[in-house]
Amino acid sequence: MSGFYWFAPAGSMLALLFAFYLAKRALRESEGTEKMIEIAEAVREGARAYLKRQYSVVAIFFVVAFILLLILAVSGLQPIFVPFAFLTGGFFSGLSGFIGMTIATRTSARTANAARESLNKALKIAFSAGAVMGLTVVGLGLLDLSIWFRILDWFYRIKQGMTGDKLLEAITFTMLSFGMGASAQALFARVGGGIFTKAADVGADLVGKIEANIPEDDPRNPATIADNVGDNVGDVAGMGADLYESYVDSIVATMSLAASARLGIKGVLVPMVLAGIGVIASIIGIFLVKTREEVSQHALLMALRRGIWGSSIIIVIANFFVMKYMLPEHFNIFWAMVIGLGAGLIIGLSTEYFTSDTYPPTRRIAQASTTGYATNILEGLSVGMLSTTIPVITVVLATIASFVVSGGIHNFSMGLYGVGLAAVGMLSTLGITLATDAYGPVADNAGGNAQMAGLPDCVRERTDALDALGNTTAATGKGFAIGSAALTALALIAAYYHDILLWAERMGLSHLREFIKPVLTDPFTLAGIFIGAMLPFAFSALAIRAVSRAAGEIVMEVRRQFKEIKGLLEGKAKPEYGRAVYICTRAAQREMILPAMTALLTPIIVGYLAGPNGVMGLLAGVLTSGFAVAIFMANAGGAWDNAKKYIEKGNYGGKGSDAHKAGVTGDTVGDPLKDTAGPSLNILIKLMSMVSIVFAGFVVKFTLVRLFLK
Repeated sequence: MSGFYWFAPAGSMLALLFAFYLAKRALRESEGTEKMIEIAEAVREGARAYLKRQYSVVAIFFVVAFILLLILAVSGLQPIFVPFAFLTGGFFSGLSGFIGMTIATRTSARTANAARESLNKALKIAFSAGAVMGLTVVGLGLLDLSIWFRILDWFYRIKQGMTGDKLLEAITFTMLSFGMGASAQALFARVGGGIFTKAADVGADLVGKIEANIPEDDPRNPATIADNVGDNVGDVAGMGADLYESYVDSIVATMSLAASARLGIKGVLVPMVLAGIGVIASIIGIFLVKTREEVSQHALLMALRRGIWGSSIIIVIANFFVMKYMLPEHFNIFWAMVIGLGAGLIIGLSTEYFTSDTYPPTRRIAQASTTGYATNILEGLSVGMLSTTIPVITVVLATIASFVVSGGIHNFSMGLYGVGLAAVGMLSTLGITLATDAYGPVADNAGGNAQMAGLPDCVRERTDALDALGNTTAATGKGFAIGSAALTALALIAAYYHDILLWAERMGLSHLREFIKPVLTDPFTLAGIFIGAMLPFAFSALAIRAVSRAAGEIVMEVRRQFKEIKGLLEGKAKPEYGRAVYICTRAAQREMILPAMTALLTPIIVGYLAGPNGVMGLLAGVLTSGFAVAIFMANAGGAWDNAKKYIEKGNYGGKGSDAHKAGVTGDTVGDPLKDTAGPSLNILIKLMSMVSIVFAGFVVKFTLVRLFLK
């Protein structure tokens, strides 16, 4: 066992300890008045109730999946460790989301109370809550990987006497399957949480803002508490599980590619070392985030950029020496990591440009709102579609450049390892980039708390400034997630190909290698590409329709309460908040099943019918189509939301104007795109890759022979 291994567990402990410190520091602050505490407690209760119900439903799936994987393992179609690692991956992914949601619901009122004093203090509390999420994700991810690497090294080296490349291949071959648990949990969390949050948000806006003409987060609106609960279960718990999965998958895929490239123990450990250094860099970057009392988007963006850019510079410098020492004969791989990190920053800047009201695209949507609902929708669609160009071109160039600088022209395996390191580089600052994303829902809830508690207008102005920035940073976080998903998925497709060849060799079918060559002229490959390209649209349709149905139930419930509860609109009676929370919870659990099962079963069905070539075509199709669609949805939704907020600042007639009503409609359309369907697609891409890898032995045994040896 190399001494470099200890970078990972040490980084894990450092991340978790610092997250604990930030949480304790934030929780020392006051929650404010009795009314503010009452509102915050209602949100906490709703969020806990939702997660309890969701985790109980997901637990049934994990039990069934564990039994199925155990049967495959006993049958010799996968390593015996996979079923158990599947459970730990799902557990840590869910735990990341739970911890993030807990700290978010406990700091929203504290952020609102801090905004009574200053913008900078409110930013620090909200950002600390986001940082707890970011550091918890990287800490638990590294902890899970460190424990399993140690266990597998002991088993294969001591118990089975393996050494050298065979040992590393066995370890990484087994670990490659571990991401399925994290991916499955992330998909359920993202889809279920996304349906909950957007059903509540859309329902509250349609009846409250448009029909009843009352402000956002008005305490008279029966869906207000459900909306605030949704921000936490969807944008915090769901996002935490999502980014945990992205982080772990990128590291595991790159470790596997290092073993394939015969880079030895140092090459395999490089991704874990980089992740450990990323923890230190992220912690330093967190201290760099602060702002003045100026509430402009530009000032707030610069405050967050200081943290992200500072962390990035530290990582580049540190990794220069790491590569120089660990892989001096392959030092050019250092540039692959830098390319991935740079690509992430470019995607972030592109997202800011297309979603922040500081720049023309979002302002054009606001201006288009003055001429009606249709022009708002059309302008938003065009902004979202156009916003895909820079991220897609960036990822394409990053993929090619990282492949070439790593020596891929002469050594294909080295090139793929470089692409994997680019994905790790892009996520190496996850501790702070996720913090800038996760603080948004805290600021949003703080604004709701301020509105319902009747705090002065200056407080809501400060929380709205943080919330508007949160929309931009959330879109940036989704851009990072989907960009890294694209690079990781490419690495996973290559790992799947290698996996299939290993299974064929183990089963004495190595003579079938000539048939496992996916090319565009192969009908099985082409069929898989078509199915893969279609799947993101079908998956998104199911998710958006689920939001529409659930939002319809909320609309009817809010209308019922306005009609039946006398004095509610006059503020003389209290709404039945719990009823809306219950409707959203029930709808989310019911509606998340079909999209999730579609993602889980498609690779198995295609693998059985079309073999390995069909699966590789499927993965390529879903990667290319899903990447573009996810970027479009995330950016269009973020731009629509900030265009509405730009109007609410007093532009184009301000609140209550016709332009504002058109802006609310655009925001309502964009909500399920940016917070339900869009962010779920990057999980879809990697989950399908992971399912394919886990069932590779099944495909070889029951499909390869059936197709080619008849």
